[in-house]
Amino acid sequence: MSDAPTVVIVDDHQLFRSGVRAELDGLVEVLGDAATVEDAVRCIVELEPDVVLLDVQMPGGGGVQVIRDVARKRPAQRFLALSVSDAAEDVIAIIRAGARGYVTKTISGPELADAVRRVSEGDAVFSPRLAGFVLDAFAGGLPEREVDPQLDQLTTREREVLRHIARGYMYKEIAQRLSISTKTVEAHVSAVLRKLQLSNRHELSRWAVERRLVD
Repeated sequence: MSDAPTVVIVDDHQLFRSGVRAELDGLVEVLGDAATVEDAVRCIVELEPDVVLLDVQMPGGGGVQVIRDVARKRPAQRFLALSVSDAAEDVIAIIRAGARGYVTKTISGPELADAVRRVSEGDAVFSPRLAGFVLDAFAGGLPEREVDPQLDQLTTREREVLRHIARGYMYKEIAQRLSISTKTVEAHVSAVLRKLQLSNRHELSRWAVERRLVD
């Protein structure tokens, strides 16, 4: 495998990291993996992989924070985002931070290995339906709400809860729809209120409607 690209896998789920390792076995050379932002930065700087396979949503700032921290020490490092999310705002945020591509976790092992190889050679690689988000964003065609700095503060789950609040759902209904507990919904709403510096769900709804977050 001397000519195979080298990879570090960054994801906060151990089972997923193991699965990716297994899928890539024999196709690329996996040098190591990491579960946190801090460990990822240390691992990447130490092992100097050709490509970092990077989860987008992680505690402590997520993939964007990993890219920012690594850039100070390895500005030429290449990143390929690998995420369950296909939300436009997640794609744009990680690409703006410096990732060379973005694929979703439905990708097969051989397809992922090919994406890694292409990124290591300098190409930009995207799952088909995501490429349009990036083209629109960098052509200036993306609606302002997709790159709203306030919206960027919110996690994917917080955005989901916010949209349901804006549509008029009660906490219990939101919990059922998202398969989480009512207490978890309340915690997400509290976090959103704090981040957006709003006082109640009515202000939240108005904020969401003004930014056209509600279909």
